[in-house]
Order: sequence, then structure tokens, then C-alpha cells
Amino acid sequence: MEYNSIEPMLTTSEVARKLNLHVNTIRRWSNQGIITAYRIGPRGDRRFKIQDVERLLSKSDITK
Repeated sequence: MEYNSIEPMLTTSEVARKLNLHVNTIRRWSNQGIITAYRIGPRGDRRFKIQDVERLLSKSDITK
């Protein structure tokens, strides 16, 4: 990946909406390593790569 390119990322709320899950489930999955979260800023807000979320969607029946 080039250093000049910025990859768009999703917030915890955006991931929860996309997967039709509660935000606490996304946080728990992040803590358990089910989905990778990247901590940003001084508060340590979580951001998720779109490709990671789509990969999770494609290999699981989590939204059913």
C-alpha cells in the first residue's frame, strides 16, 4: 500500500449498521480479534477497514 493513499474506514456505528448488529457486539468482536480495529486519535476511537467488514460478511451468516 502506498503511503500517500488514505484508505476510507468505517466507525463502530457504521459497521454495526452494515452488519445489522449492536455496536457493543462490534466492540466485543474487536476485543476478541474477530474483526480488526485500528485505534485512532487521543481517545483511541476504533476504525475498521471496509475490506475487513466485507470479508466478514462474505464468510459468515452473522446478519441472519
